[in-house]
Amino acid sequence: MKKTFQYKIATVLLIASIQTTFAQKKDENIGTEVVNVVKPYTPSISDAFKVKETPTLDDDDTSKKENIQYNIFSFPVASTFVPSKGKAANVDKEAAEKLFANYLTLAAGNYGTVNAELFVTENFSNSNYFGGMLRHSSSNGGIKDVALDDKYLNTSLDLTYGSRTRGLSWNADLGYQHQIYNWYGLYPGLFSDAQIDAIGEQQTYHNLYLGGRLDLGDGFLKESTFKFSHFWDAFGSAENRFVAKPAIEFDAISQKFNVNFLLDYVNGTFDKNYFGAASYKYGFTNVGFQPSIKIKKDDLLVNVGVGFTYSAAQEGGESKFFVYPQITGSYRVVGDLMIFYAGIEGALKQNSYHDFVQENFFVSPTMAIAPTDQKFDIYAGLKGKLANSIGYNIRASYQNEEGKAMFKNNLYDNFNSNTDGYTYGNSFEVVYDNVKTISFFGELKADFSKNVSFGINGTFSSYTTDVEKEAWNLPSIKLATTLDVTITPKWYAGTSLFFVGERKDVFRQATVTLPFPPDENITLDSYFDLNAHLGYKHNERFTFFLKGNNLANQNYQRWLNYPVQGLQILGGASYKFNF
Repeated sequence: MKKTFQYKIATVLLIASIQTTFAQKKDENIGTEVVNVVKPYTPSISDAFKVKETPTLDDDDTSKKENIQYNIFSFPVASTFVPSKGKAANVDKEAAEKLFANYLTLAAGNYGTVNAELFVTENFSNSNYFGGMLRHSSSNGGIKDVALDDKYLNTSLDLTYGSRTRGLSWNADLGYQHQIYNWYGLYPGLFSDAQIDAIGEQQTYHNLYLGGRLDLGDGFLKESTFKFSHFWDAFGSAENRFVAKPAIEFDAISQKFNVNFLLDYVNGTFDKNYFGAASYKYGFTNVGFQPSIKIKKDDLLVNVGVGFTYSAAQEGGESKFFVYPQITGSYRVVGDLMIFYAGIEGALKQNSYHDFVQENFFVSPTMAIAPTDQKFDIYAGLKGKLANSIGYNIRASYQNEEGKAMFKNNLYDNFNSNTDGYTYGNSFEVVYDNVKTISFFGELKADFSKNVSFGINGTFSSYTTDVEKEAWNLPSIKLATTLDVTITPKWYAGTSLFFVGERKDVFRQATVTLPFPPDENITLDSYFDLNAHLGYKHNERFTFFLKGNNLANQNYQRWLNYPVQGLQILGGASYKFNF
């Protein structure tokens, strides 16, 4: 094939060269001639031809394919190579702290202070459990320049038994509390030593309660609670209260509906009034119904509801029907960094003798008990994060309350036939008034690291009353700040500071001589209370601690003529264990 191809090429070249020779010899002088170009030559792709990348070969020998077979001949090769095992990089990991179900804390300090706390719990199965809490706090007193006994005691026992499963959660509670306080707040220089010695200043409180909680989990019945309590004191006062709060939740027309119910019953009696007259009773039954709908769309969440409450007065008084707005909402302006929230809410607040005592231990057992009509509370604010570890919350509100309860110093009357220990101007009554409150609240919380946390908050309030001259014992400024530090895995410390602004009260007296001395309006000074604690974890079970309260040794008055204990140092230990 190669020879044939060579012959063809040679023949072509020979013919071309002969033609060229003849043309040159025929007329060596070409001469001149006019050529008219009608259209310039424009080459196109179609004028060229493409050389095939793979030419077609007609040789049968080259087109024939050979079948190739591959064989691998393997044999073992001895090797001493041993690959090294991979090793993970070292990572600093804290040892998991062992958890204990029970603990015991004991502490003692100056003023004869003793604190004790015992918590125990036991699981009987995967779902059933039992728990108990015993708390005790007492002091022998000894406040400087206080003529009467100022000791106190507060002991409580709480028991609970319950069950937790996926579809049902419930528990039953039983508790008892015993408290002893003294009306030691005498007006200075008003009484002789003989009069002081004749005063029986001690008051004793008892509270026995039974409660429970029920939650059906994914069912329509949400967490519902009830509680019955019987409260009584050493002066013949007694009070019964029953509160039930069932709640249901269901979906309808692609929306979530909630319905909260309320039954709040209180009934009590005082053995006599402040001037020694016959006993008197009080009683109210509040029945409430509050439907609401939850609407969520993108970053907007709104709860729209209305509250209906009927208050029936059993022992005199007036029965009324109330309607309250229940509208709240929030909008994520910038994710979790800034959330705007607002609302308008109202409620009928049931007041009770027990609740007043827990707020002010020095009230007299001769008070008027009535509910407070919180017509509305309008508020708006912003909350969110300034950084991943810093959170904030600011809020402004306007509240309108009819029949707001305030504590006011009781009158001292020389003519009073009642000589019980609370009738010497050293106790407090409850007065009711229509109060409008404008307040601003701000809070900042920061976790600078896993070992340092800080928090500060403040409330600034302005009050307007209708009848009373002042908003008695309501401070216009309240500030609080806390700092907790983990120094080492063994040592920790913390401090807290509380500031309360000025409050108003009045001292009134009626004497044998006329005219009676004018009421003495008194401004209680603002005060701050600095506290700190230091702890050492000896091991996973034992922790020792030292606490200091009122470190600035401020002799301030929380209530009129009731100075508090000065510098207090308390030391103790805590022990954790399992059965």
